[in-house]
Amino acid sequence: MFEIRTLILNYLSKFNLKNKPMRIIGFIFMLLIGNFAAAQEDTAAVEASPDQRQQKLESAESHLALGLNDHDGSPRNNNGIRVVFYNAENLFYPENDSIKRDDDFTQNGLKRWTFFRYQQKLNNIYKVMMAIGGWEPPAVVGFCELEHKKVLEDLINKTPLKKFGYRVVYEESPDRRGIDVGFIYRPSKFKYISHEAIQVDFPFDENLKTRDVLHVQGQVLGKDTLSVFVNHWPSRWGGQAKSEPKRVYVASLIRQRIDALYQANPNVKVVVMGDMNDYANNKSLIEVLKAKGTLEAVEKGDLFNYMEALSKNWQLGSHKYQGHWGTLDHIIVSEPLLNDNRKGFLRAAKDGAHIFAARFLLEEDTKNLGLQPFRTYAGPRYIGGFSDHLPIYIDLMYNAESDLEDADKIEAEDIEE
Repeated sequence: MFEIRTLILNYLSKFNLKNKPMRIIGFIFMLLIGNFAAAQEDTAAVEASPDQRQQKLESAESHLALGLNDHDGSPRNNNGIRVVFYNAENLFYPENDSIKRDDDFTQNGLKRWTFFRYQQKLNNIYKVMMAIGGWEPPAVVGFCELEHKKVLEDLINKTPLKKFGYRVVYEESPDRRGIDVGFIYRPSKFKYISHEAIQVDFPFDENLKTRDVLHVQGQVLGKDTLSVFVNHWPSRWGGQAKSEPKRVYVASLIRQRIDALYQANPNVKVVVMGDMNDYANNKSLIEVLKAKGTLEAVEKGDLFNYMEALSKNWQLGSHKYQGHWGTLDHIIVSEPLLNDNRKGFLRAAKDGAHIFAARFLLEEDTKNLGLQPFRTYAGPRYIGGFSDHLPIYIDLMYNAESDLEDADKIEAEDIEE
């Protein structure tokens, strides 16, 4: 349909559109054709036959069944929580925001980002959350590539996630693209305490703007306190050498915050998660954030990056670029989450962190062979998928169940606006 719009535009260019009435007529005609083409693409994406598209969007029940078969799905009940991070890839609200670079993702923009497509994207994310949750949806989820707080509010209120009572933590950032990080949580599992948006002001370029880091604190099942840092570091655009100082600086800010937390409490429980746009062995993570890649190397006050081991599997990652799987998304934990053996205290599950590679999140990579993430768009063409990244998650469990029998009775505190 993108090609059809181009042909029509070329045809109209042969006519005399210099006078104002003809320009208006031409614009209206193109608008109608564009909306018709978008509707046709929507129909094609949703109704494609199995032979035409093996990875088409099927029913929610099929998606959930596939998800449950693709990971452990272990019930956590009152003894633990599942923590998830997901790069939602350009989750924009369809209405234009004059102060953000969202023109492509509007109803009349290049992507023809209609409310139908927007709602379909929300439904897709809901399916991911239910599938990745296993027996129950995750307690907390960090997201990136969100345009507004409203997109998370719509996610938890305009999909079946509504019945789980999720709340939103969100702050607008000065990012040039107009995308932010965000956080949702279930009050019965995670009792909100506080949050802050850590603004990134680069000392070497005062005009450079990027996403804030969102730091959220809460009580897990009414006992241990957990600090979560949700990240989306500057991209690798322009090359590694040019862009690396930006990510190094963001890493230094987070390390400073974590050092302060350790100083206040040597047993602090911290999860740092997000799309860092760097690999586990890059300077920002291994030298500046000081996230160790092996358990044997972790000492008191250290951080441990679960993705170091997962990144050694060349057949899978959290994203795929030019035919190669890689892991730019990370889950990093503080040392006490590895070694706190006290009864009734929180620690990371022994099986560590995971990349959620359910089959319905993947499609055939016809160019490079194998599989690749099933995206919302293939270039300018709408195909109705999920994201160019796969979600990642970790389970945090308590050492003793007996201390937590009344955990579901916790009443959540509202976030102060």
